[in-house]
Amino acid sequence: MVTRGGDGGMTSLGDGSRVGKESPRIEAIGAVDETNAAIGLVRATLGGRTPDGSLAQRQNELFDLGADLAVPGEGGARLRMTDAAVTRLEEEIAAMNAALPPLTSFIMPGGSPASAAAHLARTIARRAEREVVRLAAVEPVTPAARRYLNRLSDYLFVLARALDDTAGGGLWVPGGGATPSSPPGTHP
Repeated sequence: MVTRGGDGGMTSLGDGSRVGKESPRIEAIGAVDETNAAIGLVRATLGGRTPDGSLAQRQNELFDLGADLAVPGEGGARLRMTDAAVTRLEEEIAAMNAALPPLTSFIMPGGSPASAAAHLARTIARRAEREVVRLAAVEPVTPAARRYLNRLSDYLFVLARALDDTAGGGLWVPGGGATPSSPPGTHP
């Protein structure tokens, strides 16, 4: 489908108004869309195995969030992000965390392909959160939208830990990186 409606650098919002594609609202919507695509990559690496259903729920919630952001304001009859989605994330984070050992250091992204993809999705979710915060500084935004993205990045971090069945990502060792005289993967 080709509309050509955005050829001049403007795009339409859900209420019919038109804004520049460089606007904070469009930046926020785009970052949420990228987060959704990154979660799709995590799902693709899982090949339908658990927690694919949970990730499908996250993708649906991100579409809801995009719909919320596409209509300026906080209220009205339009679809808005709710605290129920935030609560669902918190419950899933708690359940996943219960099965994991306590953290002793920062985690280096990597390990299994699914874990690495979840870490990438986490960083994109953090950017989406920053874009929504930037938008909220100049226009009203549903408060649950910011909370949701903050929890989503936490969820993706815990998910990355749960999916790292290879322990290949490893823990950060402060000052313990390889030096020019030591082979990669070893510590001085």
